[in-house]
Amino acid sequence: MAVVVFRSFYGSSEPGTTSHDGCNPVESVAPPFHFILPFEWLPTPTATPETGTQDAERLEPLYHVILLDDDDHTYDYVVEMLGALFFLPLETAYQHAIEVDTKGRTIVITCERPQAEFARDQIHGYGADPRMPRSKGSMKAVIQPVYSGPS
Repeated sequence: MAVVVFRSFYGSSEPGTTSHDGCNPVESVAPPFHFILPFEWLPTPTATPETGTQDAERLEPLYHVILLDDDDHTYDYVVEMLGALFFLPLETAYQHAIEVDTKGRTIVITCERPQAEFARDQIHGYGADPRMPRSKGSMKAVIQPVYSGPS
């Protein structure tokens, strides 16, 4: 039989414990006490952890939100939009602006499909670049599944 030992907290005058400035009248007359409980009295876990992933717990597939380049929006517009919509720091948003300009596209975020569709729609609804008179609307974005490899 295993034994668990409990110790009272009334022994605040013992070495190594903090004093309660005489707030507890019991400690002046009662010494610290210990009591022992047999291990069988303690609750035992009734559930065991399961291994593997159940169908309901499977992770949702991820999607990239990809911003596409055009010649109708300035770097300032891209930086401003990414900061406003995705709370990206100035430097990160600027790096995306460079990438979309030089490579024609940049992955803005990666998330589950509903959030990716919302992010794409937010980009489409951001509006024209007021710095460029020829800008007639928002930038374009697409969502694309993240390749997870063979199952």
